[in-house]
Amino acid sequence: MAQAFPDIKKITYGGPKSKNPLEFKWYDADEEVGGKTMRDHLRFSVVYWHTFRGTGSDPFGVGTMLRPWDDGSDSVTNAQNRARVAFEFFEKLGAPYYAFHDRDVAPEGASLAESNKNLDAVVKVLGEEQKRTGIKLLWGTANLFSNRRYMHGAATSPNLDSFTYAAAQVKKALEVTHELGGEGYTFWGGREGYQTLWNTDMKRELDHLGRFLHMAVDHKKKIGFKGPFYIEPKPKEPTKHQYDSDAAACLNFLRTYDLMEHFKLNLETNHATLAGHEMMHEMQVANGAGALGSIDANTGDYLLGWDTDQFPTNVYLTAQCMLEILAMGGFTTGGVNFDAKVRRESFEPLDLFYAHIGGMDAFARGLKIAHAIRQDGRLAAFVKDRYASWDSTLGKDVEAGKVSLADLETRALKMGDVATITSGRQEFLENLINEFI
Repeated sequence: MAQAFPDIKKITYGGPKSKNPLEFKWYDADEEVGGKTMRDHLRFSVVYWHTFRGTGSDPFGVGTMLRPWDDGSDSVTNAQNRARVAFEFFEKLGAPYYAFHDRDVAPEGASLAESNKNLDAVVKVLGEEQKRTGIKLLWGTANLFSNRRYMHGAATSPNLDSFTYAAAQVKKALEVTHELGGEGYTFWGGREGYQTLWNTDMKRELDHLGRFLHMAVDHKKKIGFKGPFYIEPKPKEPTKHQYDSDAAACLNFLRTYDLMEHFKLNLETNHATLAGHEMMHEMQVANGAGALGSIDANTGDYLLGWDTDQFPTNVYLTAQCMLEILAMGGFTTGGVNFDAKVRRESFEPLDLFYAHIGGMDAFARGLKIAHAIRQDGRLAAFVKDRYASWDSTLGKDVEAGKVSLADLETRALKMGDVATITSGRQEFLENLINEFI
């Protein structure tokens, strides 16, 4: 088929002084940072849903996007053509990965069997394009929130038939993810929550969600899928309260239902801020549990109260993200997945390139800044020194559970008031970070 972006050549590195908006200023895929290339550190991924299925619609207006390659139909042929266009974009951008929901790539049919047949037809093209380009699937997932059958949830629905349909849909999505060599599989519970407790048995719904995920683990083992499962937290929108509200809630759920060994978290910046957290907070919570798997790279508008999924351009944010990723030793199967969309006013196909180039450059800068901060050592030394009292013999004994309240009371009676508190030096540390930015 004819190229969808005939005027766009492969995006290359032009350097910080480049004035070409279709060149990278900071992302040099082959440049080594700390003994690993930027490509391997960042593992960039383009999402299918926003980039190739987003229309620019919002609650106040219809879609605005111009997508000349898309005839607007729900035909399998159109979906197959769209897949080829997507790979042209991935290839010209230089993104090594992509991610999708089952219903993004293929139209839903009149029955589950027809939907599965449609998906198989498009997966065939995706497989051909992966082989042609070398681009890989970061993770796949099932859309268990758009269809009206999931109005009350999917795995947490009070309706057993909805639960049943969702289970079958996940089975198929997991199988095609495995077929395409996907490196992971994500669960985002778009409607796994409640609008009111007057009609909700929360304990029973959570039990059903736990059972659902155990069935997915069983099927993963049965088909030989080796990648991790991810849960993606989000606090609200569309439900008033979602069970996967933030990293801590997800980890508590996984521990309660004995799922920790099978799941890690896929964290998103805009979801973190909706939960009242910074992304660095959510990443540290996950890192502390050994459960940080992947990130959805975007940002929100702090003046808006919903999930705007804008491309990340804030270098402070990307540096914080990369500090946490480097702290865990880097990604294994996860990556920096651009779950982001162009604004509805940025409606031309060219805007897709500008948006992704900006996000990739911002994360490349964040990587270099984070590496420099770690190499410098002053931030880590300050934090270590702040907790120095805990490195004493007594501190280590308290942490090891060898000390009682009575033991500490005896010490406190002799000690008098606390006279050893030191400044947190917040302004000093902010100035320190600014040295690198």
